[in-house]
Amino acid sequence: MIQSMTGYGKAVVAYKDKKINVEVKSLNSKQLDLQTRIAPLYREKEMELRQMVSEALVRGKVDFCIWIEKDTLVDATPVNGALIENYYQQLKTITQRTGIPEPQDWLQTLMRMPDVLTKTEVEVLDEQEWLVARQAVSEALAALLSFRRQEGAALERKFSEKIDKIEQLLRDIEPWEKQRVEKIRGRIIDGLKQIPEADYDKNRLEQELIYYIEKLDISEEKQRLANHLKYFCETMAEPGGTQGKKLGFIAQEMGREINTTGSKSNQAEMQNIVVKMKDELEQIKEQVLNAL
Repeated sequence: MIQSMTGYGKAVVAYKDKKINVEVKSLNSKQLDLQTRIAPLYREKEMELRQMVSEALVRGKVDFCIWIEKDTLVDATPVNGALIENYYQQLKTITQRTGIPEPQDWLQTLMRMPDVLTKTEVEVLDEQEWLVARQAVSEALAALLSFRRQEGAALERKFSEKIDKIEQLLRDIEPWEKQRVEKIRGRIIDGLKQIPEADYDKNRLEQELIYYIEKLDISEEKQRLANHLKYFCETMAEPGGTQGKKLGFIAQEMGREINTTGSKSNQAEMQNIVVKMKDELEQIKEQVLNAL
């Protein structure tokens, strides 16, 4: 079954006084292009986080983000009262000694002093919190993979529809192809009849006609295209969900056969059908870029 490279997943888990948020987005890309934004507390685990993402998503332009929301009451920065009192006594002494007027708003002045609101404790990541954070990452990745599978199912339906249309157009060529041989034969003979003095060997003419018609024969191209269409459908049904590049290669081969068919189709009706086939194939090529 096909998976799309487009996806989105998010998870939020609670741990003590905080919420751990994980968000993952992915778009199509030839290789894995991983951009991360990691909360400072979890940066020591960046390599492990990258490995989790790369193993789960394989390919795509991926934006991974993990951040923490804390309870504002619990996380409020404490005011250093002892330091404020020290600043107050020093400033009071200076104003008395120098005669400089005291500030009208002592609190505002003191709150601007260095380190009054500085938070000095260093947060350390404990093993229990890391297990909870890993669980959040796993949940977000699982949500994104589910999204990819849903998008992949939609892609598969679209591909099947386009393949069916190309197969029908391939069948539509057959009656025009048979008529074309007789038209070519008749056109050449009529041309020769318009030249009264022309003397030709009918057997040699038949040989030349056969050679000319064989050069315009598209039987092999039709057979190869039919095989590619069948192989495309078989590849879509393969397990694993990572057939995108392979489908792209098959689509390129389909294009070669359609182009060759068009170059040999020196008849307006056949060329019109070929144009329609190219249009259907172009839509497949556009969408196959999104397949994982």
